[in-house]
Amino acid sequence: MKNTYKKLGLIALGVLGLNLTSCSDDFTNLEPLGKVSNESFWKTETDAVQAANGLYLLMSDQEMFGRGFFWYINASDDMITGRIKATADVIKDFNIDGSEGSYTSTCYTKSYQVIRRANDILLNVPEMEISESTKNRVLGEAYFMRAFSYFWVAHTYGDDVNGGVPIITVDNMFDEGGSYARPASVVENYKQIEEDLKKAAELLPLFTDYSAEDYGRPHKDAALGYLAKTNLYWAAYDASRYAEVVKYADAVATSGSGRALIDTDNPEVDYRELHSHLNNWTSEYIWSVNSGVDRGSILSGVMLENKGWGKYNGWGYYTPSEGLYNEYETGDVRRGVTILNFGDEFKYFGEDKRYQSENSISGFQFNKYMYEFQFENPIGQYVNSNGDNPTTVYNVPLMRYAEVLLMKAEALIADGKNGDEPLNMVRDRAGLAPITNATMEDLKHERRVELAGEFANRHFDLVRWGDAAATYAEPIYGRIYTDRSNPDSPYTSEIVWPARNFDASYMNVWPIPNTVIESSGIPQNKGW
Repeated sequence: MKNTYKKLGLIALGVLGLNLTSCSDDFTNLEPLGKVSNESFWKTETDAVQAANGLYLLMSDQEMFGRGFFWYINASDDMITGRIKATADVIKDFNIDGSEGSYTSTCYTKSYQVIRRANDILLNVPEMEISESTKNRVLGEAYFMRAFSYFWVAHTYGDDVNGGVPIITVDNMFDEGGSYARPASVVENYKQIEEDLKKAAELLPLFTDYSAEDYGRPHKDAALGYLAKTNLYWAAYDASRYAEVVKYADAVATSGSGRALIDTDNPEVDYRELHSHLNNWTSEYIWSVNSGVDRGSILSGVMLENKGWGKYNGWGYYTPSEGLYNEYETGDVRRGVTILNFGDEFKYFGEDKRYQSENSISGFQFNKYMYEFQFENPIGQYVNSNGDNPTTVYNVPLMRYAEVLLMKAEALIADGKNGDEPLNMVRDRAGLAPITNATMEDLKHERRVELAGEFANRHFDLVRWGDAAATYAEPIYGRIYTDRSNPDSPYTSEIVWPARNFDASYMNVWPIPNTVIESSGIPQNKGW
């Protein structure tokens, strides 16, 4: 099974090798672009497509959507680091200062590299004499990827106390390096993101209009989905944005691409196969990291048992907490698909196994990303042969249609309206009874159990709900087994991560990497 990015990426690497600008690809210091050094570029339709392909190379970077941003999500109560790792531990304990090395220090800079490449396209492609359909699609891709990149850095590092993150567009991309300032509020970023996503939604085709060779490119529904999520985050500062969340969630549902939950009234099979390569390109996946046996998101292997029971180089990070395990209702099939508990049966490398771990500190493992490891000889066909880059053919989701429904439900409830219909669609797929007059507590529960272990971002949910301080003041429990080699071993519930002091006066955002502060001159977030 081949990864579309391999086909796109090889071309894009050639484009990047042209040295299209006079400064380096590193956008850390927000340097201006300079002039195109290869005068033959930006001439043909192939040039435009190759430039667009370059937007996606960093999607499969290990420190972006493999780990990277997930280290911040690991701060939540749903999981612990899983292994003793000092740098990772201080992130989870909110005891960092921006000098954490590769773990989180490159998320910001690499996001701005994508932004710079998008600006390159938006500067040059409008004047190219190429077909209107290709021009529109390439411009739509650039607007989407610029917005998507800003979305992640804006809510991670920006608020209304410290300000947002620098906004670099075609209009100011040639300004003197070091002259870029932070806007007064992250709301300014959300406005820019919304503007870009609206343009992307106008220009991009529906996913169903793509041929298979273009799967992995952004499409209209992805732009509409992130319009909903951007407005959901924006609503923390302006409650009138909740109506926009509902509008854009409905726009995804009615776009014409047939968006729907994977729901054949067989909850256990539906939810299990949902989290597998079988549904990479089906109706529920809005935006994902296009992955394969050669590149993509490494999250599947990162969450696998450390050393993979002697079969594969699993990394053993991000292990679920007992609190997350206990959050599931009786009869909720999502728990077994999401989490492996001691004694649970599963198939691994063609063998029937019962879960046990001599490595997991919490006594659990995420099961969502395990489907591709079940086959007798998965390496090279379903799983990367390079265990140091443990990708699989499963496209790790960044947004699913289930999240779109839950965003709509949240916006309706927060706005004093009834959110039962979208929330119960998600519950029905899980085989659960509907809720009447759902509350925010019901919504918080549903979002937690449906999206556990995904880039939906449980940590930031707790921050924006104002729940982080109280949640993190409680220790995290796991299950400590008498004999960790025995699936039937007795256990005791014990603290596996101590209570933490989360100071909401400044910890609602993370520190900007010191390398960025030093090279750009922008101020660090207060308190860090």
